[in-house]
Amino acid sequence: MKPYFIKTPNLIKVLFKNWIWSFSKHEKVIYLTFDDGPTPEITDWTLNQLEKHNAKATFFCIGKNIVEHPEIFQKIIDNGHAVGNHTNNHLNNWKTTSTNYLKNIKDADKNISPFIDTKSSTSKLFRPPYGKIGLNSARKLRNIGYKIIMWDVLSADFDITISPEKCLNNVMANVESGSIVVFHDSIKASNNLKYSLPRVLKHYTEKGFVFKKID
Repeated sequence: MKPYFIKTPNLIKVLFKNWIWSFSKHEKVIYLTFDDGPTPEITDWTLNQLEKHNAKATFFCIGKNIVEHPEIFQKIIDNGHAVGNHTNNHLNNWKTTSTNYLKNIKDADKNISPFIDTKSSTSKLFRPPYGKIGLNSARKLRNIGYKIIMWDVLSADFDITISPEKCLNNVMANVESGSIVVFHDSIKASNNLKYSLPRVLKHYTEKGFVFKKID
């Protein structure tokens, strides 16, 4: 597996300042995000863990998974969480044209829109799969009202070569007020997720932090 950053370097945040990497450090708030769902059992389990701690989160969903599991997607919304676009087929913008990429995002949006009231929605959220997006695609998305949501802390739960304990430490050693944290409600990540998420929720709740969704 190629190397990756657990804590996003400040230089990257400055270079790509039009993308959202974190929020204010002045409030004890953490923003948990979950990519790649909805996934049977795993997304349901994740929702149950969040509910135990009165935590809200943001789910960046793949369009085709919404079509396959609409009841789970509806449950995410009914539980008061935010949802975002993660393309229709988990597409890597670095391996396709901007035209194809934007079409794939629009296809995902068509699968999302029947579940939400677009008239009352203040913004559309997008996270690029693999964190890879071209500047041209990013500019066009922002021009049509999308907020590009990146992250401050990567749990690396997707990395099956690391232990659950290492996954947990990736979060605990790097989270601060305003952090956007990436988890994945996917089969591949489930082992690390099921170990880490309950412990993260318990630890930071006891320290007086609040978990909020991204608006």
